[in-house]
Amino acid sequence: MKNKNDVITLKITDMNNLGCGVGRDTDGCVTFVNGAVTGDTVRATVIKVNKNYCVARLAEVLEPSPFRSKKDFCSAPASCGGCVYRNVTREYELESKRSYVEGLFRKAGFADVEVGNVLTTGKRERYRNKAQYPVRSTKNGMRAGFFGAKTHTIIGSECCMLEPEIFSDIVHTVCAFADENGISAYDELTGKGILRHIYLRRGEVTGELMVCLVINADSFPMVEKLVKILVAVYPDIAGVLLNINKKNTNVVTGSEYITVYGKPYIEDILCGLKFRISPEAFWQVNHDCAELLYKTAAERAELDGTVALLDLYCGTGTIGLSMASRCANVTGIEIVPGAVECAKLNAAANGIENAEFVCADASDTQSVLESLGKQKNRFDVAVLDPPRKGCTPELLSYIAKLGIPKLVYISCAPDTLVRDAVILRDLGYNVMSVDPVDMFPVTGHIETVCLLSKLG
Repeated sequence: MKNKNDVITLKITDMNNLGCGVGRDTDGCVTFVNGAVTGDTVRATVIKVNKNYCVARLAEVLEPSPFRSKKDFCSAPASCGGCVYRNVTREYELESKRSYVEGLFRKAGFADVEVGNVLTTGKRERYRNKAQYPVRSTKNGMRAGFFGAKTHTIIGSECCMLEPEIFSDIVHTVCAFADENGISAYDELTGKGILRHIYLRRGEVTGELMVCLVINADSFPMVEKLVKILVAVYPDIAGVLLNINKKNTNVVTGSEYITVYGKPYIEDILCGLKFRISPEAFWQVNHDCAELLYKTAAERAELDGTVALLDLYCGTGTIGLSMASRCANVTGIEIVPGAVECAKLNAAANGIENAEFVCADASDTQSVLESLGKQKNRFDVAVLDPPRKGCTPELLSYIAKLGIPKLVYISCAPDTLVRDAVILRDLGYNVMSVDPVDMFPVTGHIETVCLLSKLG
């Protein structure tokens, strides 16, 4: 039996999606080692002993795996925890993600489902168009970045290889301004301090930037002066906003936005269409991969120009509008008011007249369709793009009741996708295809497009 602080030698036989190598010592106990790669032989120090497993800290790679990359992806400390595939080959990362999705389906009883190769654009760096940086006071001044894994310790944004370099520059400018003018950072323990987060968005094609300061106050001191500095240095800034969040909560943003410069949104081009993106609206963080994702979803839907499409969790309307030219009509449902407003404006801006959008919880689809007089209409395809928690059983039951023959389920959480696929299987749907899409390269996350068809 191992004890805390024991030094062990371990052969790593597997790797989970959290970036931990997995091995068994001579006593048969499963041991997780962060930073170890399948095929490594490592020396590690035990830091936690559980009844069924141990956790150890990597001390030395004695024999490197053939899957270990020759160069680390980034310079951030391992405690960041964001890029769990930072030290493996690209080929291993993609196969690991594919096998992870496949394993979930196999465990759920989908023995005959084939999971395709991970679809990727090939771009691995600087792909994120959105970031939310927590802000803290340090002995060296205000600092903003990301929380380290399972901590609230700030890892500086300047290390991150996933963000555009201009994001780190803007963060540095805001923090320097705050230090120079005595503006305090928020303190989680006391609930005092003004600046909580720096929230940035960028249009990949347009280059437009949104700067949003999340504050624990009704206003930000000398905000006009800060705006002048930001706009002078970063002329692509289209809007500067304040978000008021005075609650003692881990939720990043509050409900109130104040525009102090420019416009309260940015615009970008996706799938040949122009989209307006509000600060609270969902927008895929990887532009190029989003286009690949929606192209794949459209191909699986087999749109022929006659399709009536139900777009659930539609956000700013990106999926439905990108498919509208190949549909007879599109009905989108989304709970965020600002996103729905953007969806309507996006439809108008692109001259799309066969799409309508309703502000409501997708779980209330039945009442929405009844209010529209569409409860008896036949939908040929439903696209579901829910948040990480997946769909409610009630919604899935109603979709089955409507008799929609084809479902395209887009998910950023394979575990909840599989859970919902099991429910849909019991409701008469068969999984026809599973396409993982590498929306979040180097991280442990994977997007998935799953096509389900109603039996009979």
